Amino acid sequence: MAEENSRTPREETTLERADRNFGELLQELRIIQTGVQILFAFLLTLAFSARFSTLDTAQRTMYITTLLLAVLAAVLFTAPAALHRTLFQRGAKPEIVMISSRLAGAGMSVLMLTLTGSVLLVVDVVLGRVEGVIAGSATLLVCGGLWVVLPQFVRRHAARLEARAVSEPPDGSG
Repeated sequence: MAEENSRTPREETTLERADRNFGELLQELRIIQTGVQILFAFLLTLAFSARFSTLDTAQRTMYITTLLLAVLAAVLFTAPAALHRTLFQRGAKPEIVMISSRLAGAGMSVLMLTLTGSVLLVVDVVLGRVEGVIAGSATLLVCGGLWVVLPQFVRRHAARLEARAVSEPPDGSG
């Protein structure tokens, strides 16, 4: 019980922090989920287009793989809501936040592959296999750079700044 009442640097209890973190996570998921739903809808319609029957085996494999990845991404991004609904008012908010954050991270990884597969498929059909592989690879690199490398860079930079601030005397004479 003491941990629930202890204060953080933001002057919030553990439960207040869990509530804030869950609210922030849900905002992120709302934005992402809309994009995933649009992408999934686009993929669903492809199978019913006139040109679908002209796809070769590799393109059909790309399509099915990408469609299934989109389903998995949608499931991972909606799982936090289901988890919260199932455990609502059971005193598990910190655990819900931790698990939901992991689900969202897994969803981002799957979404990265879904976007890559979508670009690969469309560019393959429109321009050719080599161009599709190049465009898909570029998509994977951009997503990986912005979603994985950039946050790690910012985290390291912030840690260096914090360490520097802690090691300097308050009067700035250090």
